[in-house]
Amino acid sequence: MSVSENQGFNTRAVHAGQAFEPRTGAVVPPLHFSSTYAQDGIGNLRDGYEYGRGGNPTRDALQEQLAALEGGTHAYSFSSGLAAEDSLIRALSRPGDHIVLGNDAYGGTYRLISRVLGDWGIGNTPVDMADLGAVAAAVAANKTRFVWVETPSNPLMKITDIEALAKLAHDAGALLIVDNTFASPYLQTPLDLGADVVVHSTTKYIGGHSDVVGGAIVVKDAELAEKIGFVQFAVGAVSGPMDAFLTTRGLKTLGVRMDRHSDNAQAVAEWLLERPEVEAVLYPGLPSHPGHDLAKKQMKKFGGMISVQFKGGEAAARKVAESTSVFTLAESLGGIESLMNYPSEMTHASVKGTELAVPVNLIRLSCGIEDVEDLIADLEQAFTFIQ
Repeated sequence: MSVSENQGFNTRAVHAGQAFEPRTGAVVPPLHFSSTYAQDGIGNLRDGYEYGRGGNPTRDALQEQLAALEGGTHAYSFSSGLAAEDSLIRALSRPGDHIVLGNDAYGGTYRLISRVLGDWGIGNTPVDMADLGAVAAAVAANKTRFVWVETPSNPLMKITDIEALAKLAHDAGALLIVDNTFASPYLQTPLDLGADVVVHSTTKYIGGHSDVVGGAIVVKDAELAEKIGFVQFAVGAVSGPMDAFLTTRGLKTLGVRMDRHSDNAQAVAEWLLERPEVEAVLYPGLPSHPGHDLAKKQMKKFGGMISVQFKGGEAAARKVAESTSVFTLAESLGGIESLMNYPSEMTHASVKGTELAVPVNLIRLSCGIEDVEDLIADLEQAFTFIQ
């Protein structure tokens, strides 16, 4: 069927890039594993397909689906979220350029920018993205190419005003990059709020089943798209056909899953707020969260991620993290199963000793789609182990 931008999210998620196979009528498009394609004479390509690094029908279907859901015109699917970020930075910046990013950015992003691309001549300044004055000063102090933000942020769950940040970046001649992994396009569409580029770890909510690693870039500017597409082709960090197929399958149910993730997280966060062991609950769905009103404005719901800080410090956080059974102690997030993470030693270990370091009394919860009563019961029994 033809998909229109006026159709609802779930309709687009199910049908964008998913036309039935014309020869047999198969409702699910076939999975294309071929690495190369027959040519009808030298340079006479069938539908533009030549070699698997340059194009694959299964990957193209996913890219069409991603663009339709993020409100973009072009999307690119990569082998991982960090591969997407690396290609994006190299496509749109040059040595001597600068990146202003959140001071609680994902540890892997900061490691890539500071320790890998820093040697290529890319500078960076971490700053509190909620302080627009500080952002403006950091942008003005250097040859800033990108303002880079995660909202909600990982793992401190800060909410940033995308529209205001876009104006600030554009006034300075910079591009606004939004990592939309935590929210997903179901809850938030940054391109509609003025962002220039959206990046994702599709491993997380988009894939949604903890069985595939991938990344994505989405834009709606043809010039940016051409540069990103060239680097993707030239460097070759593309998603394989099976990975693209699994990601497409997950993306079709994103809306219904995000509703459940968000509802479960809201209930868990409200329960945590009443616990005497807890120092702070970081969840934008709580009216006490400093970004609550802004999150209500630019998000549909508040997502499935919660961070919790404990009065008992590091010992209490570690004890809870190691005492659950429904919540699995593991890296990553966004799957149908609930995960527990101790960021200081796991996902954010690479930023220990920097201003991006995560508090040692903090654990991060990725609330899955299980029955919420079981999630709360699991946390309640884990809390009994706190001395």
